Amino acid sequence: MHGTALSGWLLVAVCAATGAYCVLRLRSDCARARSSAGGEAVMGFGMAAMAVPAAFATPPPWIFAVYAGVFGAAALRAGWLAHTRANGGGGGGHHLHHVIGSLAMVYMALAMSTPGGHAAHGGHAGPAGGIPPVTGALLVYYVGYVLTTGVRLLPAAGPAPGGGPAGWGARPELTLACRLSMGIAMLAMLLAL
Repeated sequence: MHGTALSGWLLVAVCAATGAYCVLRLRSDCARARSSAGGEAVMGFGMAAMAVPAAFATPPPWIFAVYAGVFGAAALRAGWLAHTRANGGGGGGHHLHHVIGSLAMVYMALAMSTPGGHAAHGGHAGPAGGIPPVTGALLVYYVGYVLTTGVRLLPAAGPAPGGGPAGWGARPELTLACRLSMGIAMLAMLLAL
């Protein structure tokens, strides 16, 4: 990613911490929560790996094909889960978000694979050399996602549901906070592309 080393390392830290929390969520009793946590862990660790500043470690040229392959497979898995949940009456909305996120990572890996990143993608640039349309659409999507997830984190009036303290893997507000931080990190990565 382009940008300062400090911002790159901050992205690495946030994404790795989010991925680590998602690994803790894999121990949940709920199969749906485990499924979602697995996809989010892959996304968190993958985003952390892609955000490592180039000044620290110059990635080998083949790594971008690996990123594209891993996130392409993650998009297929999330798409399958969204399809089966939607047909089973359980909804698949969050898995559709995983599809979009995974495809965004494939897009960024492909953009980063060429020398100069987006600068070399002259055919992908928008009118008058502006933001490429795919990048713009992803930015709009993630701004909306971050805002709606942030609103869901606002405290509701009244006592908290559930009564007792929940374990680290079963805290819905922590799950939302992780999703919010990954959404913000995705925005930062798209802006630095």
